[in-house]
Amino acid sequence: MNPSLNHAMIDDADARRAQERADHFGEPGHEDITGVYIAQRYEGYTEENQETWRILYDRQMEFLATRASEVYLSGARSINLVRDHIPYLEGPRSVNHFLKRLTGWQSRAVPGYLPAKAFFACLARREFPTTIVIRPKSSIDYLPEPDIFHDIFGHVPLHADPVFADFLQTYGKAALLTNDPHHTERLARLFWFTVEFGLIREGGRLRLYGSGLISSPGESRHALESSEVDRRPFDLDVVCATSFEIDHYQPILYVLESFEQLRDAMNSYAMRLLDRAGAKVA
Repeated sequence: MNPSLNHAMIDDADARRAQERADHFGEPGHEDITGVYIAQRYEGYTEENQETWRILYDRQMEFLATRASEVYLSGARSINLVRDHIPYLEGPRSVNHFLKRLTGWQSRAVPGYLPAKAFFACLARREFPTTIVIRPKSSIDYLPEPDIFHDIFGHVPLHADPVFADFLQTYGKAALLTNDPHHTERLARLFWFTVEFGLIREGGRLRLYGSGLISSPGESRHALESSEVDRRPFDLDVVCATSFEIDHYQPILYVLESFEQLRDAMNSYAMRLLDRAGAKVA
């Protein structure tokens, strides 16, 4: 745990109980995934926290204005993502207020890292586990763990798009019901090279959409501009067979032609997996 993060917001009895439920999700007495959610406790943010959000928002949104997927940019506008303050998760000014009526997705505050099955269970319900602490100004360029800037700024605007929203829920359902380590690893690679580090071609130009690119100033520039990046056309089976490392800029990235391509490929894969489990995608 990084002590420079504002962990006071997630260091109480409610948060500890929620984390215990997450750690034991799926065991007898721990089948209800909603038990892992906590309140945002917005009053816990300091002025430095708010300033960090504004700095990150200004710097990254200026870069993204001509480099991010229009689906991402449109989503950011649709959920009223603004520079002035860290997003609310609850109430009429919250991102959830707008998301609910667009695609039914919701961002739900969690106390920390969720084990894979708990994470997948959230996605299967159209609920995105959201870290509520934010990085300190001293680590503004890089943080090895997620924070609210990565989770809300990086991920959530795409949840406003019906096609991407359907893909992500189908992904969650398939991953939740898959117990084969081979397919679990393949699905982890798919998430990495799409949701986290995906590129898409729009109007003949490469654009960013993966949250790891969207929320990282250095990584986003490297993805689009570096001659050392191998940018490959998206093919689900090839993606799922590609290993990755997390401790450096990504040398391999995959390029979608549309989000429908991603949704349809995921539906096809999910049908195979869920048929094995005796379940249905819908």
